[in-house]
Amino acid sequence: MTAPVAIQALRQRSLAVGVAGLLACLAGAAIAPAGQFYRSWLFGFLFWIGVGIGCESVLMIQHLTGGLWGLTIRRILEAGSRTLLFAWILFVPLALFGLPQVFVWANHSELAADHHLEELVKDKQLFLNVPFFLARAGFYFAVWAGLAHVLSKLSLQQDAGWTRKAARQMRGVAGGGLLLMGLTISFSAVDWAMSLDPRWFSHIYGVLFMVGQALSALALSIVVLAALSGEEPLRRVAAPQTFHDLGKLMFAFVMLWAYVNLSQFLIMWSGNLPEETPFYLRRREGGWAALSVLLVVAHFVLPFLLLLSRDIKRNARLLATIAAGLLLMRVLDLYWLIGPELHRGTQASHALDLIALVAIGGLWIALFAWQLGAHPLLPLQDPELAEAIEGIH
Repeated sequence: MTAPVAIQALRQRSLAVGVAGLLACLAGAAIAPAGQFYRSWLFGFLFWIGVGIGCESVLMIQHLTGGLWGLTIRRILEAGSRTLLFAWILFVPLALFGLPQVFVWANHSELAADHHLEELVKDKQLFLNVPFFLARAGFYFAVWAGLAHVLSKLSLQQDAGWTRKAARQMRGVAGGGLLLMGLTISFSAVDWAMSLDPRWFSHIYGVLFMVGQALSALALSIVVLAALSGEEPLRRVAAPQTFHDLGKLMFAFVMLWAYVNLSQFLIMWSGNLPEETPFYLRRREGGWAALSVLLVVAHFVLPFLLLLSRDIKRNARLLATIAAGLLLMRVLDLYWLIGPELHRGTQASHALDLIALVAIGGLWIALFAWQLGAHPLLPLQDPELAEAIEGIH
């Protein structure tokens, strides 16, 4: 089949941006401080792989719960999930060259300069060592890619006529898959983000990533659905009621994001333990403090107030605008979570952070568009689709 013109154009433009950004990254690496390229690369990698992970998680939620909201964006979620088949490639530079540059626990010379930190890392050596770290990463990629492959294969079998059987199998895979997703997301968040500062820990850190990734995937799906709402066969289902349902779900995830973040803050701040509160103390200074306020206002307060409106949730263009704004806030939220540790507690950021984000983003979106255009935009043989379409017309 031929992909819609809009998807082909998105793929070509995104690929051009990604290649240009990659060249800029390589040029910047030559003049940036030692290790900055790898720290910036980790930031871009975490955001974009998080969108793919979120797509896979929301896809499995849809298989378990049903509903037109999920049928409408299933192919978008499947395309995002299939990017995880190639995500390991983005991890290779870090795995081969960047670990000592990014993670203090992998840098023996830096540990030797801080006796207290060296002793602390020794206590965690069973977990924080390079071979086990890489083995765990390989397991995460295998789980995510395996689930994406199986779910996409079953979805295409459903298109070929295996309707009821494929639907039951997808529900079965989703049930166990969500458990695996919860475990792998939590441990990967600890490995790739929380271990940037081995002195700090949070029992809710993995949940922050789960909620944020799902919100990113949902926001992306709304933006793409609104952009393709004039294409067949999406035209049949891109009705105000569909966007209303998606808007309500996004509203719920916005509140859940605020609840989880507030819970972590209240527990740590009231506990007042020296190994916990520095996380927030660093984010009360300089530009990080301004970013904290911006996140409260633009990631929660404004979306919360806007999404209370039924009319806004039923308006595809307005809802997509809010979703695009939330995608931007997701970038800033991730930067708030790991930025002070990436820059070793300084107030400075680096241009490579943005360049790496754009470079990886261009490549990721090009891959996403390629996957999206490879199959019909709706699972037309799903037994629930015809009934759901009748319900909105």
